[in-house]
Order: sequence, then structure tokens, then C-alpha cells
Amino acid sequence: QVQLVESGGGLVQAGSSLRLSCAASGGTFSHYTMGWFRQAPGKEREFVAQINASGLRTYYTDSVKGRFTISRDNAKNTVYLQMSSLKPEDTAVYNCAASASGGTVYLRDYEYWGQGTQVTVSS
Repeated sequence: QVQLVESGGGLVQAGSSLRLSCAASGGTFSHYTMGWFRQAPGKEREFVAQINASGLRTYYTDSVKGRFTISRDNAKNTVYLQMSSLKPEDTAVYNCAASASGGTVYLRDYEYWGQGTQVTVSS
């Protein structure tokens, strides 16, 4: 059983940066593809980014390409989401998730989820 705890959210102005962290415990972190998802008010949860187990491959949804960077430190059992040039439309609860099967952009392919951290971007 993998436990995931996100941190780093907050209230920022448009154009600012934030770094989210997701600390994992209870499993072999380096075996999991990790993903970040987000859910804005009134909307469905959506894929943001993923990174494979080794950290060598990443993938992003189009709306965050060039602004967000996902990374991981397997020695620290932590995955990060560096967010820059934030926009009001990035406002959402951000969740990290772990997949033992390689992960995809689909929620159903991730077995473990954190509780989420709120990111609010004011205009």
C-alpha cells in the first residue's frame, strides 16, 4: 500500500510560480510511474503530467507544456511539479497519483492517490 501526501499549494498571483511536492511511503517508489492531476471547481479531474519510474520520460497535457515541469527524486521518494507562469485557469486541487502499470493520462490507470493540495491563482 502506497501513501501519498502532497504539499506546496497556496494562493498566488497570475504569473507566479509554485512547486508542489508529493511524498510517498509504504512502497517501492522507484517502481511507480507518477502522475499529477487536477480538478477545478465544477469540472472533472484532468491529467496534468506524468513521469516514468526512472524519471527519464515525461509527458504533459498541452495546456501546461512549457510552464510546468514534473520531476522526481527516487532517493527521497518524492515527485515534484514545478509550476511557472501560473494563470487563473490553473486554479484547482492538485493530486499526485502512482501507477504500477506504467500509467497513462487516464485516472483509472493509477492505483494510489493523495488527498490533494489547493492551488489558487488570482488575476
